[in-house]
Amino acid sequence: MLEIFHTKNKIEAGCDEAGRGCLAGPVVAAAVILPSNFRNDILNDSKQLTEKKRYALRPIIEKEALAWAIGVVDNKEIDEINILNASFLAMHRALDQLGKLPDSILVDGNRFTPYNNIDHHCIVKGDGIYMSIAAASVLAKTYRDDMMTKLAKQFPFYGWERNMGYPTKSHREGIREHGTTPFHRMSFTLLPVQSRFDLKSNFG
Repeated sequence: MLEIFHTKNKIEAGCDEAGRGCLAGPVVAAAVILPSNFRNDILNDSKQLTEKKRYALRPIIEKEALAWAIGVVDNKEIDEINILNASFLAMHRALDQLGKLPDSILVDGNRFTPYNNIDHHCIVKGDGIYMSIAAASVLAKTYRDDMMTKLAKQFPFYGWERNMGYPTKSHREGIREHGTTPFHRMSFTLLPVQSRFDLKSNFG
């Protein structure tokens, strides 16, 4: 079972993001504050869970959390400020929407920009150590997957309902054959470098 606290007797918000390595769509972050008595034997880093388990955990987290929120940064903003800054901004936007102010922020990863002078702790692979970060990873992943599945119906050539915008072979073949969409991250290498001049958009 994961640890519930980093520091006892503090209100801790766990933060994590999803979609950082994708070629299309937003980066989505979540912030979660769990009660001190929260326990769940299944909860883990979202990448270690099946899709079915992630979606089963989401309503449990939403119901039992003291506060939770989602932050989104779209592909246009990602192109403007780069994906690292966009990831931090998505977490800040999630924290902005929390109904409860935390004493401390636990962040998955090794870098973060300070938020409102609140203490923060960067924890590499923290989504496999602390429950609040793991809960945030589940919410970020499932909400982003929902967004990409919805977009896949509008743009059916890229397999987003399966790859969620990650750089799979089928996604890149879709770009090669059908061009880019308004949701592609144009600052990313969408195709191998020697083929980038072939990029086009059929969607305006």
